[in-house]
Amino acid sequence: MIMERLRATRRLLNYTPKSLFASRSHPNSSEQSICRSASGFAHWGRYYEHQKRRFGGTVWAPLGVLGKASRIQCRYFGSVAETIQRDPSFSKLNSDDISYFKGILGEKNVIQDEDRLAFANTDWMRKYKGSSKLLLLPRSTEEVSRVLKYCNSRRLAVVPQGGNTGLVGGSVPVFDEVIINMSSMNNIISFDKVSGILVCEAGCILENLVSFLDNQGFIMPLDLGAKGSCQIGGNVSTNAGGLRLVRYGSLHGNVLGIEAVLANGDVLDMLGTLRKDNTGYDLKHLFIGSEGSLGIVTKVSILSPPKLSSVNVAFLACKDYISCQKLLLEAKRRLGEILSAFEFLDNESLDLVLNHLEGVRNPLPPSMHNFYVLIETTGSNESYDKETLEAFLLHSMEGGLISDGVLAQDINQASSFWRIREGVPEALMKAGAVYKYDFSLPVEKMYNLVEEMRIKLGNSAKVIGYGHLGDGNLHLNVSTPQYDDMILAQIEPFVYEWTSKHRGSISAEHGLGLMKANKIFYSKSHRTVQLMASIKKLMDPNGILNPYKVLPHSMICDGSSVQT
Repeated sequence: MIMERLRATRRLLNYTPKSLFASRSHPNSSEQSICRSASGFAHWGRYYEHQKRRFGGTVWAPLGVLGKASRIQCRYFGSVAETIQRDPSFSKLNSDDISYFKGILGEKNVIQDEDRLAFANTDWMRKYKGSSKLLLLPRSTEEVSRVLKYCNSRRLAVVPQGGNTGLVGGSVPVFDEVIINMSSMNNIISFDKVSGILVCEAGCILENLVSFLDNQGFIMPLDLGAKGSCQIGGNVSTNAGGLRLVRYGSLHGNVLGIEAVLANGDVLDMLGTLRKDNTGYDLKHLFIGSEGSLGIVTKVSILSPPKLSSVNVAFLACKDYISCQKLLLEAKRRLGEILSAFEFLDNESLDLVLNHLEGVRNPLPPSMHNFYVLIETTGSNESYDKETLEAFLLHSMEGGLISDGVLAQDINQASSFWRIREGVPEALMKAGAVYKYDFSLPVEKMYNLVEEMRIKLGNSAKVIGYGHLGDGNLHLNVSTPQYDDMILAQIEPFVYEWTSKHRGSISAEHGLGLMKANKIFYSKSHRTVQLMASIKKLMDPNGILNPYKVLPHSMICDGSSVQT
């Protein structure tokens, strides 16, 4: 045992394998350059062609008949099947509407092409399919305002859309809603190198903002596996969490201001760049995380931290989940302010990645471990930071918290470690059907849900657990060869009831969208949801903004339900 521990310690401090990856990126980042213009930002046409290739050259046709009030069954939604009726108060698109939009946006920005509509109607996981007959590409806040003002007067429902990388059906139509895609609003407006405040339009792709700031010596406080496709407006609208929330906090703290267009076309200019502004209600927070149901975010000002020179990444093995918890506590105590990420995945997650992603390998010897932890530190003093991390790792290994581990010696090795963690969603997609859940739970109880789910499902499905241990966010995934209503019935409502029982959140960072709109009461009290519905009714009285999402359908459709 002593010799094994000694060999593991040497490996931890001397990991020097051949480089596996050129850079850390989105699973499809090798294709991302396809959709950028010379200025570094995406054009919708190129973006669309890139996404067609991303789905194997096929754009899936929407369910239902275009222009008809079809009923959507959620069999493939990763949520218990339910029928949603189209709101009869919404108007249907006619030729006069299309002519009006062409007058505002120009013909090339009013899309009726069936292939492009089929793509825009379908989420990236091909679970949610709408039947919209119109895609609009506004280029300015003024155009968004005019479009919404008209849609509100006509009671034409709309769905705001960014990179369409969501997981809960929030960015695609449910029926025939007009799609307002923000990809053409992709300009950086300003950047202050003294304060680190970036102001940009909502359609900027996150990875392009990362690259821009990197050249300025700064970083985005937000980092996601989907950064090659997602847009900052969608990130803000869903309050995306990501990989470094443990260090930089949520977008509620990093977003200093927004500009948003209300359902009636009014433009709210809250695009402040002040760190401190305690004058009245801070209304921007209503739009952060409301998933486009209260207004369309058109511009964002965000605080960007300086890029620090010292980054270290370690990939570690733990014998059990208790060791992972204790390791997190030790990391917070001993690494302090330089700790920037603390991710975990179970053995089933790693096995899935190794079996389904080409070129990925386990940086540790083939010994079977139950859990793996990825730790990243970011600081300004390279020698001090590395010594601190090494001391922490040696202490943890001597204390039995770490069974084995490797410390990256260069950026390529660090990227290969991150590729394992970020590759889990891609591997799940390649493995077959997947039911995806995103929970916030007390850290000490988080993995209990995975274990109970395995007992409940037995050999009928693989249950995968991974996520952001540093902020108590579990990604629970159930992988099966194909979607099966019997399996789904064993998953739901059990997972929601379990989460509610342990005072967790049924949506840590993915949002509610269509998938969980009617599940909100598992996390929020009835009175709280009533107040949310009242705010929705006040700001969008006709209910045209992203209908059927976020809040229970009955509370939005029944006006009497929103009285408080």
